[in-house]
Formats: sequence, C-alpha cells, structure tokens
Amino acid sequence: MTTLSPANSPSWFREPSILPGFGITLGLALAYLGMIVLVPLAVLFFHSAGLGWAGFWDLVTEERTLGALRLSFATAFIAAAINGVMGVLLAWVLVRYRFPGRRLIDAAIDLPFALPTAVAGIALTTLYAPNGWIGRLLEPLGLKVAYTPLGIVVALVFIGLPFVVRTVQPVLEELDRELEEAAATLGASRWQTIGRVILPTVLPALLTGFALALARGVGEYGSVIFIAGNIPYVSEIAPLLIVIRLEEFDYQGATAVAVAMLLISFALLLFINLLQAWNRRRHGHG
Repeated sequence: MTTLSPANSPSWFREPSILPGFGITLGLALAYLGMIVLVPLAVLFFHSAGLGWAGFWDLVTEERTLGALRLSFATAFIAAAINGVMGVLLAWVLVRYRFPGRRLIDAAIDLPFALPTAVAGIALTTLYAPNGWIGRLLEPLGLKVAYTPLGIVVALVFIGLPFVVRTVQPVLEELDRELEEAAATLGASRWQTIGRVILPTVLPALLTGFALALARGVGEYGSVIFIAGNIPYVSEIAPLLIVIRLEEFDYQGATAVAVAMLLISFALLLFINLLQAWNRRRHGHG
C-alpha cells in the first residue's frame, strides 16, 4: 500500500496548515495593502501620465524643482547619517551601562514620535533663531542655524533619531558578550572587537534604521517649514513646493514633484535593501 507524503502526493492533496485561515488572512492583508498603499500610488501615477513624458520631464527639471528635490534628499541623507552614528552610540550607552536617569533618557528618545511635528518645529525655531537660547550663542561664531539648510538638518536629526535607536537597541541587547570576551582572549584590541564582532552584527539593523530615518526625513513637513525659512532655491523643501503648487491650483506640477520624490525614494530604499541582502549573504557564506 502506497503512503501519500508531501513529496509524492497529487496536486489535490495538501498538507494541513499549522496556522489556520492562511488564505483569508493573506487576502485581507493584500486587500488592505492595496487600498492603503497601492491604490493611492496608482492614482498618483495615473494623474502624472496625463502630462506625457515631455511635459513631466519639463516640470521635474525646472530649476526650482531640482533645487527643492536636491535640498530634501541631501539634508535627509546627512541627518540620517548623523543619526546612524549617534543613534548607535546612544543605544550602546542605554544597553551596556546603568546610571541615574537612564530610564528617563530611554523614554525621552520616543518623544519625537509623540510630539506633533509643528510643535517640534516651533520649539526648534525658538531655540536656534538668532535671538534664541542656542542661536544667540552660535551667532558670534558665525553659525546661523534657523532659516538655513542647516536648520533643516537639525529638525530632521530630531525627528529621525528614534528610528535608529529603536532598531539597533534590541540587537545590542541580544548580542552575546561572550563573543567580545572570546575576541579579547584571542588578543583582539577593543577597536578590532568593535569592527569585526559588534559592527557586523549591528549593521543590518543600522541600515534599517538609516533607511527609516531617511524616508521620514525626505517626507517631513511640519517640523521643517518653521525653521527652514522656505526661501526658494535656498531652503525650500520638496514637500513645501508640492503644497505651494496645490495652493496655486497647479495640480500637474504638484503631481510631477510627488512622482519624482516617489521614484527617487524607491530607488534609494531598493539600494539599501540590496545592500542588506548582500551583507547577509556575505556573512552567511563566511
């Protein structure tokens, strides 16, 4: 008598699923994803398609549009890079050291998540304006933060820090200290231990946090418009330019800028995901 198994079973035979309701939950998940994400993006591309390639290219390559896109992505990248370094350092301190006020600092990291972005922008502008508490100290040094691209970086660092800390912190908590002790026993210096033991383990989470902070920074609006100054060709971000185009009833111009931001963001996130996959394969093969 032949016994059916998943390897030699006919097409109508299926192994019972451990988790019931897979088909229903998968359908609901895909439907939810389509309604929340895919349909709005499809409508955005549909409206931009009415411009034609030549019209779309002309709108995207305008000097003002290019300046806004360049500023948005450059400041978001710089802020995410700063958060990548300082976020790992802060997560390391919170995980490896016990000191008075540690829980308070740990809770304060999530403050940008709960604080309305407009409130954050007003607070940062008050601090870094030429007559603010910090701005008046920086002005004699020739450093002007508010109403400059530097102010945009400060705002994006503020709202992006939790993404890096909260993605790296769990990885550091699960990191086995015996690996560090073994490296020290084998004669590795502290910097060699960091570079060859700790950093490879933390790198995937760090790239994820960097990508999240970058994506949040590119689309940030509320905390930036107050401190940026919104000067065309100088401190005007792409999301603000979209709002301006909408207020001018230039829906095609707003759609073109939005699609350009979407395509560039998708390309950046795809590159980061490919980098993560390459890093996992490299260490997996090693």
